[in-house]
Amino acid sequence: MSDTIKYLLEEERIPKSWYNIQADLPQPLAPVLHPGTKQPIGPDDLAPLFPMALIQQEVTTEREVEIPEPVREIYKQWRPSPLFRARRLEKVLDTPARIYYKYEGVSPAGSHKPNTAVAQAFYNKEAGIKRISTETGAGQWGSSLAFAGAFFGLEIKVFMVRVSFNQKPYRKALMEAYGATCVASPSNETQSGRAILEQRPDHPGSLGIAISEAVEVAAQNADTNYALGSVLNHVLLHQTVVGQEAMLQMEMANDYPDVIVGCTGGGSNFAGIVFPFLGEQLRGGKKVRVVAVEPAACPSLTRGKFAYDFGDTAHLTPLVKMHTLGSTFTPPGFHAGGLRYHGMAPLVSHVQDLGLIESVGLHQKGCFAAGVQIARSEGILPAPEANHAIKGAIDEALKCKEEGVSRAILFNFCGHGHFDMQAYMDYFADKLVDQDYDPQELAMALAGLPSVPA
Repeated sequence: MSDTIKYLLEEERIPKSWYNIQADLPQPLAPVLHPGTKQPIGPDDLAPLFPMALIQQEVTTEREVEIPEPVREIYKQWRPSPLFRARRLEKVLDTPARIYYKYEGVSPAGSHKPNTAVAQAFYNKEAGIKRISTETGAGQWGSSLAFAGAFFGLEIKVFMVRVSFNQKPYRKALMEAYGATCVASPSNETQSGRAILEQRPDHPGSLGIAISEAVEVAAQNADTNYALGSVLNHVLLHQTVVGQEAMLQMEMANDYPDVIVGCTGGGSNFAGIVFPFLGEQLRGGKKVRVVAVEPAACPSLTRGKFAYDFGDTAHLTPLVKMHTLGSTFTPPGFHAGGLRYHGMAPLVSHVQDLGLIESVGLHQKGCFAAGVQIARSEGILPAPEANHAIKGAIDEALKCKEEGVSRAILFNFCGHGHFDMQAYMDYFADKLVDQDYDPQELAMALAGLPSVPA
């Protein structure tokens, strides 16, 4: 009986609505533009790729968007996800800081990505779609959409960035176990992939290239839609279940974060934990300091330009205003494949431009050291992407030690590293190197940004 009561109580803590920060922003987002006319696009321009329900979520400024009951029903498998106080890590660091982490690795796919994968699969099923094409970096998004596709009877086609495809073979196996098809990108299956391979047969791939391939497949097949695991407004919207739960859990702990840290690649897990707290602040609540941590080798927030750019390499997508390294930029093949995107979500870029968040770029060896430290103190092995948030949180905790102050630090532990063991083997064998981007390649990519009238 007690187990049933516990289940019912936890079920009530799953949010019934997603939170939309656009309702509380002091300035609205810049419009999405048609690449040909440079005029704002309408819903019909996106209809070949997305179901209308998601298009409406992309543009809405309503503060709350109701979560469909079939989606909440699947959420119950792992939500609410736990929030932990990292007391053993605090002791190891000898810090007065109070460190909390929201652990999203409890989902069936092992990361935060199913929060939006389940929602996107549901809306596509409701619209009568049979197949979805998508891209994936490290494979966490591809695994999550494959998982969601299995629940809703959808065929899933995943273009996985080649360098990660080779580094993480078990991600491909997990996708196939869920019934999806996974190919390395760039591939010979699409015109955009073949064009890249003609120029460079050994191309390591990038998320921009994989997006081009997935969009091309969706655009050419009436029964196929495209799904994206990060960047877009509706994706960030779905992830806000993380932050909403964290707000309630922090209240139960009789505490409130002074600092929130998240890793950033496209921006979805970062927005998921941060936006509900920022919304509270924008409505007159307590101010929080927010730190976005990105890889130094792919530093869109810290080195990119806030400008209109394509979301993909083949220029098949609309133009969005974001912090970008240029759509043709190819990052080095570091192990945090989920953070190897040339651009940052327009909403995350916008809140940085408004001065609501700050950002820092870190190298991978220090991040892996932080991941090992939390594994040995808290017992959970992180994904390489999560290591960036962990390193950022540890750095903040050490600042508290230096300053002799106690602050509450909250970070999103966005996924486990059980499929990333080769990365840890390389780390322990001292084979990891701290890679930097090529400044000349970055300059060339930024020089090719589309011209958009002011």
